[in-house]
Amino acid sequence: MAARQDDLAAAERWFVDHGLPYFVDDYRADVARGLRRPRLLPVLAVAVLLAVLTGVLTAPWVGAAAAVGAALTVVGAVLSAYAVATLRAWLIVGWAVRRTFRSLGLMLPLVTRALPLLLLFITFLFINAEVWQVAASLDGGVLWVTVLLFAAIAVGFLLTRLPEELDDVDDEVEAAQLIEACAGTPLEPAARRLATRVDRVGAVDAEVGGLQRANLVLVLLVAQAVQVLLLALAVFGFFLVFGVVAMEPAVVGSWTGGPLHPLEGPPGELLGTRLSLELIRVATFLAAFSGLYFTVYAVTDELYRRQFFSVVIRELERAVSARVAYRFLRDGADGGTADGGTADGGAA
Repeated sequence: MAARQDDLAAAERWFVDHGLPYFVDDYRADVARGLRRPRLLPVLAVAVLLAVLTGVLTAPWVGAAAAVGAALTVVGAVLSAYAVATLRAWLIVGWAVRRTFRSLGLMLPLVTRALPLLLLFITFLFINAEVWQVAASLDGGVLWVTVLLFAAIAVGFLLTRLPEELDDVDDEVEAAQLIEACAGTPLEPAARRLATRVDRVGAVDAEVGGLQRANLVLVLLVAQAVQVLLLALAVFGFFLVFGVVAMEPAVVGSWTGGPLHPLEGPPGELLGTRLSLELIRVATFLAAFSGLYFTVYAVTDELYRRQFFSVVIRELERAVSARVAYRFLRDGADGGTADGGTADGGAA
């Protein structure tokens, strides 16, 4: 019994280390309680109340648009804090971020497929007078709301398309696939024991749903979001350098229809007449737009999807197969449910 508990603890740590805390029954039960209406409504009420107070207090000082941006930021901060504290979101985000940086070597050739056409298109916008007139006139609040809008559209688009990538992840698992998936994990002994039964009864149903499927989607979402963020930062840096090198202040001033506002550095010295607040606003606007463009490209280009998602999907398939052995081990190696499909403790 003690050995079984040790195996279970090791298996659950393996799921958590791989960004799948909702595959662990105890974690999933805690998260399910945190998503119940009596717990969510007070959090939403606090978020709305703080957002209204922030908007009302900041509006006289920064303007209505900036106040709206500040209010939306407060809502996002409160909900993010709740997600981190209650929904174990840091475990998912942490794994996805680590996974993305470990695969930078794979990311670079994938991004270079989209980057040339993207830069060609965006550079023409960058040297367009109308874009400068619009973007450079956006104050901090309006620009922040614009960036949030682009981000919300990108996340919404990913949430509608990423579940399609999981259609085949939770199919039935054969004995050989089960053993291969669990090789080198704490679940390997349980998988080998279960495989002897699978050989007799056929494939095991590995379907996941509820919070466990949401966990898989969140892993894909965060991994893709980190890539988009890195690309947007690269575009932002590119246009800052390009603007400082190629854009004459007199030309930019004629486009914006007003004087430029060069940035000052300590102690009050100009960092250069070419590095202006207007340049930063335009670079930020185009970087946010580039992030949205790359998001759409990433989930619609078949070759990119095959190359990028195939790596992450293989890891998710391995985890789903390992979950079958985990259910077998948790329910008892000599009894209980061994199909992995329904024993979710009522918190799926």
